[in-house]
Amino acid sequence: MKRPNSYLLAYLLAFAGTMLCKAEGLTRYVNPLMGTLSSMEISNGNTYPTVCLPFGMNNWAPHTGKLGNGFLYTYQENFLYGFKQTHQASLWINDYGQLSVMPITHRNDFTEERRRSWFSHKTEIALPHYYHAYLGDAQTNVELTPTERAVAFRMRFNGGDSSYVVIDACNGGSYVKLIPEQRRIVGYSTKNNGGVGPAFKNFFVITFNRPFLNATIWKDKQLLDGQYEQQGQHVGAVVGFDLKRGETVEMHIATSYISEEQAELNLREIGSQSFDEVKAKAEQTWDAELAKVSVAGGTDDDMRTFYTCLYRMLIFPRKFYEVDAKGDTLHYSPYNGRIMPGILYADNGFWDTFRAQFPFLNLMYPNIVSEILRGLENVYKESGWLPEWFSPGHRDCMIGQHSASVIADAYLKGIRGYDIDLLYEAIRKSTEGVGPVSSVGRKGFAQYNALGYVPCDVDVNQNVSRTLEYAYDDYCIYRLAQTLNRPKKEQETFRQRSLNYRHLFDKNTGLMRPKDSKGRFLTPFDPYRWGDHFTEGNSWQYTWFVPHDVIGLQKLMGGQAKFVEKLDSVFSQTQRYDISYYKRGIIHLIREMQNADMGQYAHLNEPMHHVPYLYAFCQPWKTQRLVRTIMSRLYAPRPDGYCGDEDNGQMSAWYVFSALGFYPLSPISGEYAVGSPLFRQATLHLLNGKTIHIVAPQNSPTNIYVSQLLLNEQPYHSQFVKHSELIKGAKLEFKMRAEANVPAILHQ
Repeated sequence: MKRPNSYLLAYLLAFAGTMLCKAEGLTRYVNPLMGTLSSMEISNGNTYPTVCLPFGMNNWAPHTGKLGNGFLYTYQENFLYGFKQTHQASLWINDYGQLSVMPITHRNDFTEERRRSWFSHKTEIALPHYYHAYLGDAQTNVELTPTERAVAFRMRFNGGDSSYVVIDACNGGSYVKLIPEQRRIVGYSTKNNGGVGPAFKNFFVITFNRPFLNATIWKDKQLLDGQYEQQGQHVGAVVGFDLKRGETVEMHIATSYISEEQAELNLREIGSQSFDEVKAKAEQTWDAELAKVSVAGGTDDDMRTFYTCLYRMLIFPRKFYEVDAKGDTLHYSPYNGRIMPGILYADNGFWDTFRAQFPFLNLMYPNIVSEILRGLENVYKESGWLPEWFSPGHRDCMIGQHSASVIADAYLKGIRGYDIDLLYEAIRKSTEGVGPVSSVGRKGFAQYNALGYVPCDVDVNQNVSRTLEYAYDDYCIYRLAQTLNRPKKEQETFRQRSLNYRHLFDKNTGLMRPKDSKGRFLTPFDPYRWGDHFTEGNSWQYTWFVPHDVIGLQKLMGGQAKFVEKLDSVFSQTQRYDISYYKRGIIHLIREMQNADMGQYAHLNEPMHHVPYLYAFCQPWKTQRLVRTIMSRLYAPRPDGYCGDEDNGQMSAWYVFSALGFYPLSPISGEYAVGSPLFRQATLHLLNGKTIHIVAPQNSPTNIYVSQLLLNEQPYHSQFVKHSELIKGAKLEFKMRAEANVPAILHQ
């Protein structure tokens, strides 16, 4: 047997060392393809394989949908149309700041229809910091890796002499200029989702490591030979290279919302680094962020699901600001179309994320939250209103005034670095009017403030849901007003309004019910009817949205026993529904409720995320059973691994909190409801240098019920753990009891 020569041995040792180092990183557990197997009929997440840095300004992703298609990437498709700079926060919001690139083998195949290429998941590698695919028709391997505002591509052409790259600046108005002597392309795209305001441009600078063999502008599907600059409805470029088979082209792209010069500055994030150096740095960044929450003692699938969810939580909201040559922070304002000083964040819907995503950021990333709130100051200064769904400007989507929850929750948890008096002024303004779109401020505010509810006989839909959500928001404002020592009368106004949920409780049905402006309950009333008076749900699902006053809701229902009986029935009854409100028939949300097979419980949508934790007030073992059931049944590290839409990290935040063993049932309370940890050990490394250690017995389906909780080795006689205790550094030890010692109802 021949002994390997020294060069081969050195290579093998180096390779083994590289793989060992890689095996230690947590990025290996992340599957960005989780949630990509979705369609209009059923959502399993509606995610795409996002390549980015945490909270980075730009994301990149392969796209199986044509430009403009909200289904950016779906696992079941077999063709890629390109690799896209994307800022899509939701399928339903769509995209802005777009740019697509794609290798081709024939110069004339630059149009979207002709440049698409077959690809296989067998050659696909998707990680937070890196993506690879082999394009069968283009005979090209494509790799990409990000910085915050730039990206590095490496393309290996295997088809021979004919090697081209297409740049698509998108329709809707674009500009491209070729600079062959500098191996450079500059330009801008304006394609957007309608939420970017006047004068929006996504400026780009693209550089290559090889000279152009030839380069051509195209416009509206026509090649314009001999032209190096063009502006129009839809323009792009085709660049050819003189390559031998198997040779590579490296391409760097940076973008800016401010100017071409700023895009050039942003390109310095890559500078002279090689592709592998950019990739290694991006991987180190992700590993460091994921390691802030370390878990052990679960299955491999548990680990993959957990860290994939954690990755999703660290994408949104995105930075929407840049740093100029002087080191000053500035941003393009989608609200007034001007370049403004200071910080701005974008791409988040507070209706989804106030529930658990922002509480997680408050716990682990108070520095980021402080920046976000400074950005909210700028939104208010530039538009006169606080955002509720910024994408990046005000978006007419969803209901509630949950900017109040985001701001109050952060301030009450001690996060500073912004002008709270200005933000409080903005919050109060939103309670007394409607902004530039109906989701900003409070639609139905006049009736709500006068009657204590939004009536069903005025032109304000989702009236029950609005009433319940405004009442919660009023409680947030009340708590903030207390802390800021606002006038007593002002405090009392919001305290009273926080009880407005009582006006819509119908004792005959034990449910929340629409009421007209004369105080009469709607008749006939079908609590299984989706939509209309309720947001993406029905009365069975929205009745429980009183997270700030669960004891008050219990009293309305006739006491704790009646409350538990009603809550039990949510999970035990049939999956009956009425879709008469929806003209197109059954909607994907109902299909997802059916798939869960948990009665009227709809985890697919955020308003019910706190519901399993309501048992913490009375029968906590039911919380523990339910959260384990939901984690095991509705989450998995597969393309169909979510139920419903993974909205800006909220669906993931529920899982991460629940797997750790506690959850912010009511964010504004400053407490977490106790659940059942999925892992034997977990450690949270806080920004203040403290740690939270969580210890639980061996993970087992028959060993999930808390019999005793120890905090810092002392018995803790509560089902709620205070945020203020955890951030000082804490050890939470869960003592479990076997299923044999659990009430018989849980065996049914």
